[in-house]
Amino acid sequence: MTTIALRMRSSRHLPVLAGAACTLVLLLVGSLYSRNFLSPEYLLLQLQIASFLGIIATGAMLVILLGGIDLSVPWLVTVGGMMSAAAAGWWHGQGAAIAIPFGILCGALLGLLNGIGVAYLRVPSMIFTLGMNAVAQGLIVVHTGGFAPQDRATPAMHLVATGRSFLGIPNALLVWAVVGAGALFLLHRTAFGRAVYAVGNRERAAYLSGIATRRVTLLCFVIAGACSAAAGVLLTGYSTKAYQAMGDAYQLPAIAAVVLGGTHILGGRGSYLGTVVGVVLVTLLQSILSVMQIPEMGRQVAYGLVIIAMLLVYGRGRRHAA
Repeated sequence: MTTIALRMRSSRHLPVLAGAACTLVLLLVGSLYSRNFLSPEYLLLQLQIASFLGIIATGAMLVILLGGIDLSVPWLVTVGGMMSAAAAGWWHGQGAAIAIPFGILCGALLGLLNGIGVAYLRVPSMIFTLGMNAVAQGLIVVHTGGFAPQDRATPAMHLVATGRSFLGIPNALLVWAVVGAGALFLLHRTAFGRAVYAVGNRERAAYLSGIATRRVTLLCFVIAGACSAAAGVLLTGYSTKAYQAMGDAYQLPAIAAVVLGGTHILGGRGSYLGTVVGVVLVTLLQSILSVMQIPEMGRQVAYGLVIIAMLLVYGRGRRHAA
C-alpha cells in the first residue's frame, strides 16, 4: 500500500485526474442549486468565461515553471484592454484594424520590462512584477486622467469575444484553443520548452549546460505579458468597453488554476493539460460561489487557501522525494 501511495504521489497525471474528479463534483453540486447548470448552453457559457482566465493562466504557467511569479497581471490585463480600445479612437479608420495587435503589443512590451528586470537585473520576480504592476497602473491613470475612458471596443473585438462563428462554439474559446495549442507545441516540441523546464529545476545547472537562461526567462515574461494583454482585449470586447482595474479579479485565480493543475509553484514541473483542468475547475468554483452569493472577499480567501494547500503538498512531496 505504501508503494502504491508513493507511485500515485509521484505520478504526473495525478493532479490532472484529481482536478477532473473535482470538476465533476462541482458540476453535481452546481446542479443541486440550478437545473440549468448542466445544460449545454450554460456549460458553453462557462467555457467562454474560462477562456479569459485560460489565456492569462497560459502566460502565468510559463513564469511559474521558471520558479517565478508574475504579480503584474491585473494591470497588464487593463493595459491590453484600454490600449486596444484607445487605438481605435486615435487612428479612426485604421484604428479598428490595429486595435487588437496594438493592445497585445503593449502588454508584451511591459512583459519585456519584467523580463529585463528579472533576468538581467536579477531582481526577484515577485518584487519587480509588483513594481511593474504599479507602473502600469500609473500609466493608465495618466492616459485616462483618472476618469473612465471614453473609448469603446471595436466590432472585431466584440465579435472575437462574444461571437460564435464556427459550429456554435464561442470564438473566445477558439482563441484559447489556439493559444493552448501554441503553448503545448512550445513546451513539448521545442528546445525552448525543454529549457524552460531545465531553468525551473535548477537555473545554475541549466546555465552550465549551455542554456541561455536569461534569454529564456526574458521570453517567458514577454509571452506572459502578451497573454495578459490579449485577455484584456477579449474582456473589453466582451463588456464592449474597457475600464480601470478590469484585471484585478484575475491575479489569484490565475495562480490558483496553474497550481491546481499540478504545476509546481517552485518551478520545473507541470503540464498544460493540468492548467486547462485547473482553469475549468476555478471557473466552475467561481460560478458556484456566485450562485451561493459568496462575496468577493470570500472568493479571494478560497483562492489563497488553495495556493497555500498546494504549497504544503508540494513541500511534502519534495521531502519524500529527497
